Amino acid sequence: MDRAAFVKSLAALAALGVLAPHARAGVNLKMMVPANPGGGWDTTGRALGKALQESGEASSVVYENKGGAAGALGLAQFVNSAKGDPNAMMVMGAVMLGGLITGKPPVSLSQATPIARLTSEYNVFVVPAGSPLKSMKDVVDALKKDPASVKWGGGSRGSTEHIAAAMIAREVGVDAAKINYVAFRGGGEATAAILGSNVSVGGSGYSEFAQYIEAGKMVPIGVTSPTRVKGVNVPTLKEQGINVEIGNWRGVYGGPNITPAQAKALAEMVVKATKTKAWAEAMEKNNWTPALLTGAEFADFVDRDFASLRATMVKAGMV
Repeated sequence: MDRAAFVKSLAALAALGVLAPHARAGVNLKMMVPANPGGGWDTTGRALGKALQESGEASSVVYENKGGAAGALGLAQFVNSAKGDPNAMMVMGAVMLGGLITGKPPVSLSQATPIARLTSEYNVFVVPAGSPLKSMKDVVDALKKDPASVKWGGGSRGSTEHIAAAMIAREVGVDAAKINYVAFRGGGEATAAILGSNVSVGGSGYSEFAQYIEAGKMVPIGVTSPTRVKGVNVPTLKEQGINVEIGNWRGVYGGPNITPAQAKALAEMVVKATKTKAWAEAMEKNNWTPALLTGAEFADFVDRDFASLRATMVKAGMV
């Protein structure tokens, strides 16, 4: 077979859709990460991008970080720049919902298109190594004496760790409005503040602190899960007599005004990416729990979680 005939046969096979997935060209994706580098959204976005490329669904992925206001600044930029773009995605999650509830964002999440929930994770609270606070009991005792003396550090206002801190205060009889919470624009900034003992207690997903806990630079004092997290030997808040449980989840949205067919195509790309070795390795490394949900089911979940978070925040005195 000469070259011309070979090329014609390849074209015919491609037209019939019988070429192997890796033989076709993937799309060039743009990934908005509405947080500074180093945090959970950044890790999730880059892990997903790597998996999309490994699956052949994406030829390239360009990342853009825009931190601030629990993702609201990145959301606003995404809504304005990705209108009708079928190759744009934005990482988001429970933290963004909390931020939208407490803040006054210029845009609404409903302007973007729900694609998929990816992972679930519980928060862990840590203290810096060498801190005079050695346990959650120490934190609670200090909180009761003077709420302002305990400086909580974590993500933006309305993040799950902020909500959890307010819930802890309320559960132990302290006015949640009086807690001293320091919000950071990204996980990297929060981690640096904890390591530098610039905050008393830090909160985030376990994956963000794991290497520092293992190195003895942070001491875990409680997790917000209903039972102990597999492979993580940290007592739950409930074990310690504090009736607080709150989870974190992360997912992706598409741009505004894309068609249902384009949204479905993005969801199918994400599903294929979650079946790759790269994604499996990211799940294990970060101790994430699979929580895949797509399309209308994901949209309904977001609506329910938004209402649930708002009710929790009202009860905790945050709204």
